[in-house]
Amino acid sequence: MINWQVTAITINCSAIAEEVTIIVKNDWSVKCTGYDNLAVSRRARLELVHRSLNMKRVLDCKGTQCPDVTAYIQKLRSEESPKANQVRENK
Repeated sequence: MINWQVTAITINCSAIAEEVTIIVKNDWSVKCTGYDNLAVSRRARLELVHRSLNMKRVLDCKGTQCPDVTAYIQKLRSEESPKANQVRENK
């Protein structure tokens, strides 16, 4: 049982070499501010290409399939799992 409405974490995303916020709602829907910005802003995509050239490595946003996003969701699920078991035991 989830006792929260929304949770978020700000991380330095290795995929785009930028600080992003990952937002997860209680229905497990996910939003990443880095992906949202790249999806709507041509300028942000061009800046990513420029940064990629400067760093001499490929920077590529994978959206909600990003390893950072999936790791955060896994962490939340593992934290919620013991709570759900504890609620069942108390009933």
